[in-house]
Amino acid sequence: MKQSLKLITLVVRDYDEAIAFYTQKLGFTLLEDTQREDKRWVRVQPPGSEGPALLLARATTPEQLAVVGNQTGGRVFLFLETGDFEGDYELLKSRGVNFIRSPTRHDYGTVAVFEDLYGNKFDLIEPRKH
Repeated sequence: MKQSLKLITLVVRDYDEAIAFYTQKLGFTLLEDTQREDKRWVRVQPPGSEGPALLLARATTPEQLAVVGNQTGGRVFLFLETGDFEGDYELLKSRGVNFIRSPTRHDYGTVAVFEDLYGNKFDLIEPRKH
């Protein structure tokens, strides 16, 4: 049996502000923005990615609002892998993305940590070539 992850839900405060951040600041592709009854089905994905997309889901309850920006209790939530760390790092910085940890080199690769518009933490990472 073959399985794969296709979507990862990211709880957001507002659809339009989240779409703007992910498409304009991070350069993600807007795959879908469809109205479905009382909600929107919004999917974004890094350019050229064949991996899972993010489903941007607007918080509608106090419990959901409480996790906006803290989906993983302060840990890094998602890992954005790149083949051009320096280029992507400089591009994201020029677009106003907030890096909270500067680039560091490790035995597994080069990594820097940034936040999305709500404070969720992401690693920008280029794995070490073997």
